[in-house]
Amino acid sequence: MASLMPASWNQIVPGSAKSTGFGQRERLGYNRETLIQKIRSLPPERMAEVEDFVDFLTVRDQDRHFTQAATRLSEEAFRAVWENSDDAEYDRL
Repeated sequence: MASLMPASWNQIVPGSAKSTGFGQRERLGYNRETLIQKIRSLPPERMAEVEDFVDFLTVRDQDRHFTQAATRLSEEAFRAVWENSDDAEYDRL
């Protein structure tokens, strides 16, 4: 079985804190070593589930970052559509 702890562990479990949105961080009540020991004590099929869940969280975070970056990049392109004199009448409604 592959190593349980990925090389980028700090990216997955960043300093006992989780993002709560809008740049806020919230302390979680866990100890990294205790978490690792709990994972190591799991049977192999459960370790596979934990690995799948960690992969899911990683992909979800990457998707969010991608969506946010795409939104920022598209704002200028859509500005001409959103801010034009032809639609100004509708903006006042």
